[in-house]
Amino acid sequence: MVKLNKIYTRTGDHGETGLVDGSRVAKSAPRMAAIGDVDELNSLIGVARTHVRQADFAAMLNRIQNELFDLGADLATPGTDFAPDEMTLRIVPSQITRLEDEIDEMNAAMPPLSSFVLPAGEPGAAHVHVARAVARRAERSAVAAAMGASLNPLALTYLNRLSDHLFVMARAINAQGAGDVLWQPGATR
Repeated sequence: MVKLNKIYTRTGDHGETGLVDGSRVAKSAPRMAAIGDVDELNSLIGVARTHVRQADFAAMLNRIQNELFDLGADLATPGTDFAPDEMTLRIVPSQITRLEDEIDEMNAAMPPLSSFVLPAGEPGAAHVHVARAVARRAERSAVAAAMGASLNPLALTYLNRLSDHLFVMARAINAQGAGDVLWQPGATR
């Protein structure tokens, strides 16, 4: 259990922050950009949850929010041993498999796409689309960070699959309401 008695520590006042192992890195380091993007993604999923009316989708978003904290801890843990243990949170294959299973289940009930989908429709779907876009940015940030530091490859896979999951969820939400808003190439020429 995490216990936070004091919110400010003053240890980051000079542009550095601590990683899980106690080492210090610049707040501008690529690893910290990825962690920040994951944090922003988690916040946007929280906003989306307030607009999603379907209990099953809200439950999925709740699980994802918890996993994004796990992912943040994973990204903040230096090293090359990506096996989880009692003291080390790591993204594991079952988390990715669950996303894939949920994608398949949501997608099975929808017709195939006939055009690109605009990020619109039901309010919940629109907010999930915003989260999806930030998930893609978080993935790009994590890939950039992995170019200079060892990161759990499953963390990168999780982010990739999560953006797919959020795309399909937004479509599924719209399927129960306004329907997909499709791109009409050149329609405003």
